[in-house]
Formats: sequence, C-alpha cells, structure tokens
Amino acid sequence: MNDKPTVYIETTIPSFLTSRPSSDLVVAGKQEVTRQWWENRKNNYHLFVSQFLLDEVSGGNPEVAQKRIKVVEGIDLLEVDDEVIRVVKMIMSSGLLPAKAETDAAHIAVASRHGIDFLITWNCTHIANAEIMSKLNYIVAETGYFLPTICTPDELFGGTKNE
Repeated sequence: MNDKPTVYIETTIPSFLTSRPSSDLVVAGKQEVTRQWWENRKNNYHLFVSQFLLDEVSGGNPEVAQKRIKVVEGIDLLEVDDEVIRVVKMIMSSGLLPAKAETDAAHIAVASRHGIDFLITWNCTHIANAEIMSKLNYIVAETGYFLPTICTPDELFGGTKNE
C-alpha cells in the first residue's frame, strides 16, 4: 500500500513542462514553478492521470505531443468508468461549466471518483477557480464523492519538511 498522498495530473502540467520558454513573464513564471515542482516535489506523491489527459496531450503538433506523452509515461492510469461519466454529467448539467469545458469536468470527475487527494492544474478558468469551487464541491458531494483539493503547483510546493 502506498502511503504517499495522491495527485491527479491535469493536462496543463505536462503542457507547461514541455512548452518553449514563454516571453510572457507570468507564463514563464508558471513554467518555472511547474518545472521545479516536477523536479523537486513530484516524488513525494503518488501520481495519476486518465485517458482524458492522454487524449489531450496526444493532440496538436506531433513533435510537441510526443514530448508531453513522454512526460506522463509510466504514471498510473485511473479508470474511466460509468461512475466517472455520471459525475461528469452531474457537473455539466449544473450549468457551472460551459459546454466547451466538458473535459475539464471529466478531469474533476475522474479524480473525485477515485478518491484522489489533490488535482494539480494551471487551468484557473474552469478547474482551480475559487469562484466555482464551493459549488463544485457541493455537486461532487451530491454524487457521493469528495472533491480533491484543487491547486496549482505553487500551492502544492510546501517546504522541504512541510514546515
């Protein structure tokens, strides 16, 4: 049994890890924080991904997609089952997220369904969004699951001894 906290990796994480350094200072900072988290903190957690992530990282430019795929290679895959689909439908039927954000709902659903401790993302529009978090928590609880702690890499950095 693995006693490490569990982390679901959302698609923005491998995207930030593998993209060219940005000239936008905010984006460049997020890229650096992501790289540092990946190098220094990821081994403190049991990492998971889903088919939703694999589908997203496989899209776009084949050369760039291959880099994203390589980053998540070997990370444990969570099953997408009927319960995950049910949770996605509950989130989407609430109107909390727009139709174009169904895959974002799917990331939340798969992490919730499998009891993951943390969902790490840079998607602050539809996932790590404080304005929707309490409503999202209620919706997920109504399905019988708990919402993982949704955060960005800098929020999951901690100290070397969690001081």
